[in-house]
Amino acid sequence: MLRHCLKGSTIRDYEEIVSAQQNDMNLPLPVLDWITNYDRNWLRGDVVAGITLAAYLLPAGLGDASLANLPPQAGLYACLFAGLIFWLFCSSRYTSITVTSAISLLVGSSLGEIGGGDTTRFSALAAGTALLVALIAFSAWLVKAGSIVNFISESVMVGFKCGVALFLASTQFPKLLGIHGAHGNFWENTTYCLKHLHETNLTSLTIGSAALAVLVLGKIFLKNKPVALLVVVGGILASGLLGLDARGVKLLGEVPQGLPAIGLPAIHWADANKLVPLAFACFLLGAVETAAIGRTFAAKHGGRLDANQEFLALAASNLAAGLGRGFPVSGGMSQSLVNEGGGARTPLSGAIAAGFMLIVVLFFSHLLRSLPQPVLAAVVLVAVAGLFKVSTLKQLWRSDRPEFVVAMAAIVGVLGQGLLRGVMIAAIISLVLLIRRASRPHVAVLGRIPGTQRFSDRERNPENEMIPGVLIFRPESGLVYFNMDHVRDTILDRVRAEAVPPKLVVLDLSAAPLVDMHSAHMLASLAEELTADGGRFQAVEARSSVRERLRSEGVDARLGGIDRFTSVADALKAFQSQKLTARAEIV
Repeated sequence: MLRHCLKGSTIRDYEEIVSAQQNDMNLPLPVLDWITNYDRNWLRGDVVAGITLAAYLLPAGLGDASLANLPPQAGLYACLFAGLIFWLFCSSRYTSITVTSAISLLVGSSLGEIGGGDTTRFSALAAGTALLVALIAFSAWLVKAGSIVNFISESVMVGFKCGVALFLASTQFPKLLGIHGAHGNFWENTTYCLKHLHETNLTSLTIGSAALAVLVLGKIFLKNKPVALLVVVGGILASGLLGLDARGVKLLGEVPQGLPAIGLPAIHWADANKLVPLAFACFLLGAVETAAIGRTFAAKHGGRLDANQEFLALAASNLAAGLGRGFPVSGGMSQSLVNEGGGARTPLSGAIAAGFMLIVVLFFSHLLRSLPQPVLAAVVLVAVAGLFKVSTLKQLWRSDRPEFVVAMAAIVGVLGQGLLRGVMIAAIISLVLLIRRASRPHVAVLGRIPGTQRFSDRERNPENEMIPGVLIFRPESGLVYFNMDHVRDTILDRVRAEAVPPKLVVLDLSAAPLVDMHSAHMLASLAEELTADGGRFQAVEARSSVRERLRSEGVDARLGGIDRFTSVADALKAFQSQKLTARAEIV
């Protein structure tokens, strides 16, 4: 069937075909099918995108390896081996796997403490971390935990990335100035840099500033072009022509040529136990970032992102990176945008990029030794500048102050407590925010829509008519033990605020998908309190599962009787009929 569908198809159909194949055959990805039926018209776009992406990944790999306090080849190995595998499993045709600034900095800031300061063990520990990330991601795929990425709110991620950007700047400015940088948190690094400004190497500052200027101009006028690669090549040429080493400019140093020995890193079980929190933090960042990238492209081009499938792709690529002496990887937003802008048609562009990187590693890596560190620092600074989203912070300040406070708390957590604790703080803030929102659901006071027998939230529609002697409430959430107190207090406060106590209180349960045992009995207690002075309480429009729960707890009669027929309008009609009957009897 797939072959028939692909024959003569366009790229518009690609993600729909992938999605259909996943649903029909329950396979991770029909990679063999789309390779077999690959449209030759797609190849040119994939090749061009692959070359462009490789040109972007090379300097990014070198820069992020320095952030991780690892030798430069570790970044190249991570991008190479992960890129050779990721395209086989990913569900998004544009997402590019790579080392990222946030994860690299997280690894670099954590390995020193875990490794006890022994830098010779850093590479093995970093590779071991990648393998643990692969194990966590694979476990998440097995249990279909794709929804886990939704537990980190966007405001927390904005704050975390801003904090990472500031921390990164504090580590890279000393290199740009040619002074020996400090190793500590943001405040320590910044203080050290300011105190040692007089040690600035003018040659380093000049070449670093020139590289920075070219990169910034490239961002403005040559978007999604391999400007970083041109800067790297220009830096290498300038190093040889101007003798920068003799002028006190620190160079990248020797980069081994050829592939590393493939296999498990030399770490012990005790090391693995210490690496678990770091690996979980890397997985969390990678999962959120990769899913965000996939959602972005799905919204832009159509199709559907399978978050569980991305877990499998992360597991496979991190396994490859760990066995290949790299360090943890994830989807990279800027790299993925370059891939899309380069004309990628299918995930094959990622494999083509990895192939070009393989050629560099096998034959040309020795040329990188003359790359000036200030140039590499400029590449990193421009790459991470996109993490600091001032416009988003301003938008949060204007539109949602609580979310702005959450973002600022994440920034302070990263700057004050370090990257690893910052990730944990961000995760805790997200969960606290989620619990807080779930514990304080909106309880709408309903009014009748003029000219109808329908009712809606009067707060949003002030023109809705209030019924004399009647209050109608609709809790817009499931009723469970941790939010029922808020619902109960909201209803009681509104009832007590009335000058004349209402004769009828109607509880519309149509928006409550569930009611637990605790809440069922609290509803009964609420009904008794509201009817103590002779008023009536009526629950209506409960779903079948809610009706069964209320009946099993034996409280349905105390709520005015529960059935599937009575609506808000019916309850009002019955109440008004009783009032008329009572008046007639009095007369």
